[in-house]
Amino acid sequence: MSAIRYRRANVDGLSIFYREAGNAGKPKLLLLHGFPTSSHMFRDLIPLLSDSFHIIAPDLPGFGQSDMPSRSQFTYTFDNIANTIDRFTEVVGFDRFAVYVFDYGAPTGFRIAAKHPERITAIISQNGNAYVEGLSDGWNPIRAYWEKPSDANREALRGFLKPEATRWQYTHGVADESLVSPDGIALDNYYLAREGSDDVQLDLFLDYQSNVALYPTFQAYFRQHHPRFLAVWGKGDPFFLPPGAEAFRRDIPDAQVRFFDTGHFALETHANDIADAIRTFLVA
Repeated sequence: MSAIRYRRANVDGLSIFYREAGNAGKPKLLLLHGFPTSSHMFRDLIPLLSDSFHIIAPDLPGFGQSDMPSRSQFTYTFDNIANTIDRFTEVVGFDRFAVYVFDYGAPTGFRIAAKHPERITAIISQNGNAYVEGLSDGWNPIRAYWEKPSDANREALRGFLKPEATRWQYTHGVADESLVSPDGIALDNYYLAREGSDDVQLDLFLDYQSNVALYPTFQAYFRQHHPRFLAVWGKGDPFFLPPGAEAFRRDIPDAQVRFFDTGHFALETHANDIADAIRTFLVA
């Protein structure tokens, strides 16, 4: 196990915080987190893989320790987040890499992969969706906001930003809640409570419809380029359903799909199992 280093990169004026571990001569692995978390979600996974891979895990703009510029300075869309992380990979010298995507990290990583297919050696998707059948009814309040972006529909989504909602995301579908560290929940809630963070997240809820609109583009990329693909899925996820994981095989017939008896934040309870699956998959 190599030491984890905590660094920052200047990406077109934005300070992007990232964790780095492993030898620079090893195969590269980029880890992309989701909502409402940060690269902290990979705290258990990174040490399990750092002997075999050069790992970098950034905090997305507006999340974690990365800059959260005002909405007048940065438009919080998934296109802009993906463009920033795309440039980030260039700044840190990740020219060819496998990418692990989760939740918001999926539309971010899939955009980068579709734009630069030659850079992607493999994709691991942990509850990172690209198919309509993977979206549960839990998205209905957000869908209502897409269909009618009124102040009332925006306000109705603030419940997703409350501390109890964060805890529910971590524990729903988990067989043994005592395996879920309260520290990650507390840290996510700390970041969500920062001034201005609520409107950043509500902007992203609205723009998530752009990801669904790009599903056919992502699927075309899968069909054309057939990236090596592993889905590792918490089957109790209340937002991204198991059919979304299985659907990857429709466009990548040799995709590997693994389900684990846990929820959305599968690494909280199954980091060792997922690390084993990744190691077997990438080293094979």
